[in-house]
Amino acid sequence: MVGGGGGGALRRVGKYEVGRTIGEGTFAKVKFAQNTETGESVAMKVLDRSSILKHKMVDQIKREISIMKLVRHPNVVRLHEVLASRKKIFIILEFITGGELFDKIIRHGRLSEADARKYFQQLIDGVDFCHSKGVYHRDLKPENLLLDSQGNLKISDFGLSAWPAQGAALLRTTCGTPNYVAPEVLSHKGYDGALADTWSCGVILYVLLAGYLPFDEVDLTTLYGKIESAEYSFPAVFPSGAKSLIRRILDPSPDTRIRIKEIRKDEWFKKNYEPAREVENEEVNLDDVNAAFDDPEAHIDLQLGIAYRKTYFKPNGASRLTHMLPCSFLDRRTMNILLTMKQAL
Repeated sequence: MVGGGGGGALRRVGKYEVGRTIGEGTFAKVKFAQNTETGESVAMKVLDRSSILKHKMVDQIKREISIMKLVRHPNVVRLHEVLASRKKIFIILEFITGGELFDKIIRHGRLSEADARKYFQQLIDGVDFCHSKGVYHRDLKPENLLLDSQGNLKISDFGLSAWPAQGAALLRTTCGTPNYVAPEVLSHKGYDGALADTWSCGVILYVLLAGYLPFDEVDLTTLYGKIESAEYSFPAVFPSGAKSLIRRILDPSPDTRIRIKEIRKDEWFKKNYEPAREVENEEVNLDDVNAAFDDPEAHIDLQLGIAYRKTYFKPNGASRLTHMLPCSFLDRRTMNILLTMKQAL
């Protein structure tokens, strides 16, 4: 039986029995729910149709859904289906029980070399698959990496991701979370989405092994300066193989920065590597994405995908690793681009 939220009566959405609220986003609540046909636990993201229209979020949500339809991979959070009613849109997500990788680091500090390597291998597998579909995440960080009941990593939150037209040139939008953003993103001269994601993966690997950020300054101008010059140092205890790999990833020049295909050949990376088991290749039809939003009378059953962004702050002082909001979150709430680049300061 699904536990209710606040003692209120349970309700049904299609075949799902809806229980307690497990999170809230800017434009949605996330509820625990259970598939009454299979008994499977799921996370149900509930969006208010009028709020989405009011804040002109329809196109962004459609894009996020379309992207997630393309990136079905064991190391990406899965979306089972989307249901629609007159007033609400219900997005049925894989229920992840292990929490954020961020929380694991906060609780335990730096991880063992073996654990850090496993998570990094799974991160690279998931990111590489996204890139193969022309999708660039652009906000990779431990807060957006979830752990399932088996301890496997799942990439979430594609709200800032880019899916440029085939043959498009460099990306131009400056976005992401400052501590993890690549130096070329700060330059406002355009950047390669794959190489920017690779940089973020390098920062994450450092965090896993050190327990804190390589670039961490209160003043954004100082922070950006250190990122642009790749000014960081390793703690005394740090695996030499990982240190060598991180130096190649955190290369401030995208032209000479290591590519993912080269990361896969690295000796430290390859140790005990178990490739992800690819999911069955499914035909992707994007025509049905509009249906959930354009037909309020319909009860839609679509095989779509989306990710969820939490909107709370973790207490400061718990660790040198700080939870930071991506710039798009502030854009949506205040139209303030404080967390974009230097020119916006």
